[in-house]
Order: sequence, then structure tokens, then C-alpha cells
Amino acid sequence: MARFDIYQNPDALQRKSVPYWLDVQNSFLEIETRVVVPLKLLAQFKVRVPRLNPTLTVAGVELVMDTSALGAVPVSELRRSVGNQSLDQPVIQEALDVLFGGY
Repeated sequence: MARFDIYQNPDALQRKSVPYWLDVQNSFLEIETRVVVPLKLLAQFKVRVPRLNPTLTVAGVELVMDTSALGAVPVSELRRSVGNQSLDQPVIQEALDVLFGGY
């Protein structure tokens, strides 16, 4: 598993508004969970703070990082990566820094 990998949300019902999760945990920790940020459909996101909730394009779809809703999920929930957003590291890291006060 690599940092910034994208995984399909395993919950079919939730997938309608949150189709993907973004893995933001470093790649060095080999533990039973990974920290992920939900990626919501732009139309599903009500109030957006641009630096906290940047948009990312995944499979041609514009999604919003719901950074403040991040959480840990069991590795077993993350099946096969469908992509990697490493090229978006600056905006992803900025969103995490805004959330945790490192701006």
C-alpha cells in the first residue's frame, strides 16, 4: 500500500456520494489500519473551504477531499488500488496541514 493510493469505497450505498477513499498514511507503517480521507462527489459537498477541501480528479470525475472526515479503516477494507494521486501531493498535504494546524 502506498500513500495517496485511491480505493473504491467498499460500501455500495455510501459509494453513491463517496465513491473513493484517499490513503494519506505514510508507506512505512505496516499496521492493521490505514488513515483515509473520503472523496465526495462535488455535487454532494455543501460548504467547501478550498484549502481544506481541494478538488481532485479521479477517473475523470471531480471529487472533493472531505479532509475533516478522515479516519482509520482496516486494511482488509482496502482491496485493489484504482490509482494514485501523488501528483496532487502539494494540495493534499496543504489540506492536512490546514486541518492539523501546520499552515
